[in-house]
Amino acid sequence: MASAAIQLPDFETPARPLPIELVSDPGIDRILASVRGHLGVEIAFVARYVEGEQRELTHVSSDLDLPMGAGFRNPREDGYCWHILNGRLPELIQDPEDHPLCATLAITDFLPVGCHINTPLRLADGTVWGSFCALGRKTDRTMTARDLTILKSFAGLAAERIESALEGDALRRHARRRVESMLDGHGVSTFQQPIVSLATGRPVGVECLSRFPDLTKRGPAAWFEDAELVGLGEELEITALKVALESIAHIPDGLYASINASPRTVASGAVRRLLEASVARNLVVEITEHSDVEDFAILSREIAALKPFARIAIDDVGTGYAGLRHIVDLQPDILKMDMVLTRGIERDPARKAMTAALVQLGQGLGCSIVAEGIETEAEAEAMKALGVDCGQGYLFSRPLPTVAAQQYLLGFVNH
Repeated sequence: MASAAIQLPDFETPARPLPIELVSDPGIDRILASVRGHLGVEIAFVARYVEGEQRELTHVSSDLDLPMGAGFRNPREDGYCWHILNGRLPELIQDPEDHPLCATLAITDFLPVGCHINTPLRLADGTVWGSFCALGRKTDRTMTARDLTILKSFAGLAAERIESALEGDALRRHARRRVESMLDGHGVSTFQQPIVSLATGRPVGVECLSRFPDLTKRGPAAWFEDAELVGLGEELEITALKVALESIAHIPDGLYASINASPRTVASGAVRRLLEASVARNLVVEITEHSDVEDFAILSREIAALKPFARIAIDDVGTGYAGLRHIVDLQPDILKMDMVLTRGIERDPARKAMTAALVQLGQGLGCSIVAEGIETEAEAEAMKALGVDCGQGYLFSRPLPTVAAQQYLLGFVNH
């Protein structure tokens, strides 16, 4: 094989550390152990090519006390793998003495190498990422092309796992860059969706909703999922909260603004610290997220500490994490019914029964009830008849940019 035909990766200096899920991948360890068992050899390993014309062992399987393990680097010219890749040695070596070049490589006597079988590890784009190798300390004339074929099959499995891990790592790196570009707040905006009294039809407040660039391609949920993926969930959430608080100055007097926070961010104290430093008033903190509360006692204490600064709403009631006991213990001011309960409620006895139960619960706790996702007059009338206090949804208004929301709200205030 001519050297010019070899497509190597674009090397970084220093080489990027391997993703942790690749370093500790038990699947690759099992593949290497299977290769050793099939061939009856003492050593099997995966190596990658890195900067400085070196190779690095990434995974090593052996019962021997070897002088090198995962992370070991040496010049690629010093190993069989590089010469095999360049066509100077065959992939199947039954005995190094059959090939004069082997005698010039220190590794031959150092291990020693008695037999050697190897294939390049190629990614889907043809890039030679590294090599997949098995070797024994004794000559083995029984090794055949069939063994090489089997080794290549195992190498293919390893390459799939390697590529999957690398792709996942690349996605995380791109996600981190995207999220980090938002953390100064300049790329984040706030839209406001009116919340309307079902009795009067007039707005009583707005929910502040975060918006990010490329809204038509990637919704807000995708941005927050990216942030969670790279460990920046709380940071992005706090950035969004800061931007939301800046938008509240445009809301007419007498109307409240609801800002969203996850249980984890509330429990961390970050929301409380943010509100302590804010001059915004008539706030509602809406506890969101379809997940279990990790430490309910801590969350409960933080919610109590928030109450001097804001009322508390619990979102997704009826579908989310908020069980009835938690609702009672947290003593919220507002319960927000998930839109799943709203859809077609006028013709669904089960939805009506659950809504009526939540209304009764709210009355007992002194909470107002907000129905989300109202899109039709029939849904609004059914909710009103069941005693639901307020509604939110496209029937009344879509989420609006801050100035447009202000104009919408002033249209009611001035009449």
